[in-house]
Amino acid sequence: MKLVIQVCSKAYVETDGNRVGQIGKGAVIFVGIGKDDDTKTVDKMTDKLIKMRIYPDLKGKTNLALKDIGGSLLIISQFTLYANCRHGNRPSFVEAKEPIEANKLYEYFIDRCKRNDIHVEHGIFGADMQVGLVNEGPFTIVLDSEEL
Repeated sequence: MKLVIQVCSKAYVETDGNRVGQIGKGAVIFVGIGKDDDTKTVDKMTDKLIKMRIYPDLKGKTNLALKDIGGSLLIISQFTLYANCRHGNRPSFVEAKEPIEANKLYEYFIDRCKRNDIHVEHGIFGADMQVGLVNEGPFTIVLDSEEL
């Protein structure tokens, strides 16, 4: 599982011209589900995400977690995080989980975040989406379950 975490002051996601999610301060989370990922992987990544101290305190040091700032999450599925570009010029996505199972884990991830008393908005799995955000810092972190 791969997460691209972008700290933001506001963000939204639209599909077919309709806004389906928006948040204020918090983070946009782009989620890629790999072929070997399961609920244990999601649990590990959720725990890491929720506890990460990536928000500034009054002295400007990154000492605060999402709950500490009363922040929200905007979660967006993005299988392209599993693009393999080693051969040729066309990316391969064979390392991404098959869509039906990936969607189940994506929904499970959303639910796990919500169970941590965090306001969560999200995009629509598999949809063509337009995402807008104001990245603060900029502050972006990439988490890969294979590296944790």
